[in-house]
This record gives sequence, structure tokens and C-alpha cells, in this order.
Amino acid sequence: MRLPRSLFARLMLISLSGLAVAYALSFSVTFYERALATRSLMLGDMEQDVASSVALLDRLPASERGQWLARLERRTYSFMLGPGLPGAAPDAHLSELLAASIERSIGQHYPLTASAIPGLREHLQVHLRLSDGAPLTIDLRPRGLPVSPWLIPLLLLQLLLLALFSWWCVRLATRPLAELARAADALGPDLKAVRLPEDGPVEVARAATAFNAMQDRIATYMHERMHILAAISHDLQTPITRMRLRADLMDDGEQRDTLTRNLQEMEHLVREGVSYARTLHGATEQPRRIDPDALLDSLLCDYLDAAADVTLNGRIGAPMLLRPVALRRILVNLVDNALKYAGSAELVVESSDSVVTIRVLDRGPGIAPDKLETVFQPFYRLETSRNRDSGGTGLGLAIARQLAQAIDVRLSLANRPDGGLEARLILS
Repeated sequence: MRLPRSLFARLMLISLSGLAVAYALSFSVTFYERALATRSLMLGDMEQDVASSVALLDRLPASERGQWLARLERRTYSFMLGPGLPGAAPDAHLSELLAASIERSIGQHYPLTASAIPGLREHLQVHLRLSDGAPLTIDLRPRGLPVSPWLIPLLLLQLLLLALFSWWCVRLATRPLAELARAADALGPDLKAVRLPEDGPVEVARAATAFNAMQDRIATYMHERMHILAAISHDLQTPITRMRLRADLMDDGEQRDTLTRNLQEMEHLVREGVSYARTLHGATEQPRRIDPDALLDSLLCDYLDAAADVTLNGRIGAPMLLRPVALRRILVNLVDNALKYAGSAELVVESSDSVVTIRVLDRGPGIAPDKLETVFQPFYRLETSRNRDSGGTGLGLAIARQLAQAIDVRLSLANRPDGGLEARLILS
């Protein structure tokens, strides 16, 4: 048996199962006790009624007895003038009780015999003879305890009310956990998740307090990291500049060019590191409704002005609520990556059912399938699947992924069937 996955469903299942079992047991015990009490009362009343009825019929003239049979009939028994039907000795418990009860009440005056009549339902007849020798049969059809027609609907209504009350209580108990899960999901690179109220039950209040404190610590660590990297970048600018000046004064041209190139790579690496640290602020840009086609056209024109081999196919045709600066930075990183390793890039735009997909395609060497996620790690560079000689810091895709997460855009990589790499952005 597979249990539900959610805590709410499991608590509901446990609560409703316990209530249903307790309700059924309580109803069964009550019904059983009521049946015993009613049966005892019925047997006592029947002893008096049957004795009185038999005595009345015995004293009536034989010609008038038939007129009284309908008046003496009850819900569970009636009287018949005649020998009745043949049958075996009673074996059912209730039939034995009825036969013994009638025998106690009238057996000392009228010898009698009891027989069970075959059939689907319990049927008993008691045979006796009146004072004048006329046969009389008491026909008994034992029945269960009558149930009022409104009882079952009332019980179902009570069970429904209990289920609704259980649902409300379980929902009230699990709501803080759901809020904690939503707050954890909302805790993105911008570190601006909604703070949880630190009230309610002791356990919930402690969990909310711990979560809020965790948010504060993470935010502090991230800001400290950014400040440290910014300070390092600023402090490195002075020695790098001095080294470049010294390199310019060198007589050996080959050594000067090598040193200058190394210093430029160092400066580029520092800038990219700081840029990666600051991408967590991508979500601080306020979204605004813009024309995404105009953004893509502007991006394409910038690359064409730089004589880059970049093409654009497809249009969105409708304004969207976007963070254009962050989105442009993502596309620039992806296109630059394609140009670096393939020499050309193709942007393909598709729109359907309020979901926009932007694909950046190239004809480069691609990436090994087991490395498609690894390349998003900071400072990770492929040595075999990509051309290492073309340079790069290993931060372009990491910055693109972190910015995509900050603005709620899905970014993934896949190898093209006919060769090359596809970077897919999904905007919804």
C-alpha cells in the first residue's frame, strides 16, 4: 500500500481513519446495547401480551375468535386458528428465546410445542390447544431492531462534519510548513525571500526563527563575498597598471608582448570574477513591459556592426514583462560563447501558449553529454570538447545560469543531432 506523499494527505488519512474506526465501533456498541435492551423489553412485553391474548381467545366463543385475530396481531407475531405448519425444533437463538418466553407465560396452562418453519428469514410457530380442544397457532416472525429513516443520513452528516473539522485542523497544523517550503523556494540569488512570522506553536516559531536567521546569515555571507571580490579587483588594478607600464618600457619586444597579453588575461579574469559575484543582483532590476523583438533586433545589430556572423530567425510579436538588462546579458554570454567556439551563432525565437523559447545555436564541437551541467560551474573549462586555445575564464555560462535563475528563466544546454550546441532559454 502506497501512502500519500504530502504530510497534509497523510495526516488527513490518519485522522479520518481513526475517526471512522472509532465512530464505527461506537455506533456498533451503541446499536448492540440498544438491541439487547429492546429484545429484553420485547420478550417481557410479549410474555404478558401473548398470555392475555391466549386467555382472551380461550374465553371467547369459538364463533367470535376469528374476529379478534386482527386486533391481537402485533409487528412480530400473530394468531392463527388451526394447527399451523410442520417444522423442526427451533435452533436460532432468538427463536429459542421466544419459544422459552411463551412457554414460561402460558405453558403451565396450555401444553405447547414450537417448530421452526424453513425459509430465508427466521420464522417460528408455537402450537397449542385451547380449553375446548381447538388448535391455536402463534406465528412469530422475529425482526431486527427497527431503524428510523433519518438515522443513517444523520450519521453520514456527522461523519462529514467530522471530516471537514479534521481537514480544517490538519490544514491549520500544516500551513506553517507549507509557508516554510514556499519561503525556501522563493529564496533565490537575490536573497529577498519573504520573512516568516515567528509565532504559532513553539516548534513552528522556532523553525521560522531559524529560517529567518539562516536567510540573514546567507545574505551577509553573499554581500561580504561581493565586497571582498570588489576590493580585490580594485586593489589589483594598481599593480596591474604598474606592470603594464613597466612592460611597455621593456626593450625585448617578444617578452613585452607576452607579458602584456598575460596582464590583459589577468585583468579580464578579475573583471569576470567580480561580474559573477554581482550577478545575484540581477533580480533587483525591476521588470517592465517591453517589446522583446526590439531587444533582439538591437542585440543583432550590435553584433552585425562588429562584423560577427550572427543571424536571427522568428519573432514573438507581443510585448512581455521582462528584465531587459539581465536578459540581454544572458544572451550576450551565450552568443559570445557560440562565436568563440564555432565562429557563428544563430538565434531562433519561438512563441506558443504564452511560453517563449529563445535558442542560441552553433556548429561547434559540442559538449560531452555528461558535461552539459558541469560547464555551468564557475571557473570550469573543458579541455577536450572545446578549444582551450581560444581563451575564456570559465565564467560565461556560470554567469548566464545565475542570472537566469535570478529572473526566473530556465536555461539548458543540449547537443544538436547534426552537430553543434544548443542553448535554450524558456521565458514564461
